[in-house]
Amino acid sequence: MSAAVCGSKRSFFEDLPPSPPLSKRLRCSSSTSPVRLSPPSLIDHLRAVFPRMEVQVLERALQECGYDIDAAIKSLHELCLSLSDEALTAFEKHEGKSTDDLDASTSENKMASSNLPVDGAEWVDLLVREMSSATSFDDAKARAARILEVLEKSISERASAEATNVIKNENMVLKEQIEQLKLTVSQYQEQLRTLEVNNYALAMHLKQAQQVNSFPGRFPPDVY
Repeated sequence: MSAAVCGSKRSFFEDLPPSPPLSKRLRCSSSTSPVRLSPPSLIDHLRAVFPRMEVQVLERALQECGYDIDAAIKSLHELCLSLSDEALTAFEKHEGKSTDDLDASTSENKMASSNLPVDGAEWVDLLVREMSSATSFDDAKARAARILEVLEKSISERASAEATNVIKNENMVLKEQIEQLKLTVSQYQEQLRTLEVNNYALAMHLKQAQQVNSFPGRFPPDVY
């Protein structure tokens, strides 16, 4: 009878499922439990190591590392290094851009200070030299834009200078013609005054002749 009972007990316990191991039970219990806040002592320790970081960042690092202080410090160090690399990359880009701008301004000053090309061949040579000195595609575009701007300004200045010279020449010709007209008018005025004087003299002579030839009583000239 006892053997039968033991046998029935044994078969009953064998039918029960085995209990999970302790680590698995801890994982299950931790997964179902709500997320607990970071201990103040750990936060204070992290704030002492990383005084410039926000508390939310420190708490999130602790949560992601399972509240392991060493793992959290390592993760935060990696975060600082990544931020430093990003800042360094941004600084290098800014410095590279500043260097390109400095080279561009130097090249522009050279083009402005040096004698500009006088024909198409020299402009082509200048363009080739600038493109050869370019360090990137953007630098080449900037150099080409500056050359085109200088070329346009040179053409405009040259056209303006030529137009100014033409206007000056025309003004000189007009001034000469005006002076010639003034001289001609002066000559005509002198001739007019001479004619007026001659006319006046003739009028006086005519008047005197009329006075000499006039006789009182109108006697015939051959009767004495």
